[in-house]
Amino acid sequence: MPEEPRTLLFVDDDDDIRTIGRMSLERVGGWTVHLAACGAEACALARTHLPDGIILDVMMPGQDGLQTLAALRADPITASIPVIFLTAKVRSEDIDRYLGQGVTGVIRKPFDPLELPHRVRALLTASASAATTDPASD
Repeated sequence: MPEEPRTLLFVDDDDDIRTIGRMSLERVGGWTVHLAACGAEACALARTHLPDGIILDVMMPGQDGLQTLAALRADPITASIPVIFLTAKVRSEDIDRYLGQGVTGVIRKPFDPLELPHRVRALLTASASAATTDPASD
């Protein structure tokens, strides 16, 4: 059985969303949560803390979520960390494009702070289960 995720990195350029996300994930979900306000900071913190998962805003100034995901995947230290996109862009073609980039899942903004930890846990657990049962990994 996969180990329960314990640490998360929450990345969003909006201070209020980071605060609400952290409170939700720590108080309701029981995780340790590290915060980043931009893609470059996210990449540095991911290398330092090696979180069990990253919740990553798609639309950020400078290095956006897709560019940050590419940087995380290009780094052997962070390449395998599951990433969940957080976005207000939830058209089916956008979600399909994000999933095609290899993200673990997509969570819609605005999110329900009481529901967020359950969605994150479900996505990370499913991702871990798939990784441990993937015949290509044998």
